[in-house]
Amino acid sequence: MTELLTYTVAGMTCQHCVTAVRDEVSTVTGVQEVAIDLETKRVEVRGSALDDAAIRAAVDEAGYEALPAGS
Repeated sequence: MTELLTYTVAGMTCQHCVTAVRDEVSTVTGVQEVAIDLETKRVEVRGSALDDAAIRAAVDEAGYEALPAGS
């Protein structure tokens, strides 16, 4: 079953930021797709058995903070 987790990641200002976040989040177990909208700072993660803490840690590793979308 595919899950969808959505975050707001402030501080992303360029394509390099997007690539850094996508590359880190893509390494998390269960992640199948990472879609990022730079303009809205929205990050959508699709996959199975997604681990919220691991995804947030990956975003942190990229140098940003992931908050639940709408926060």
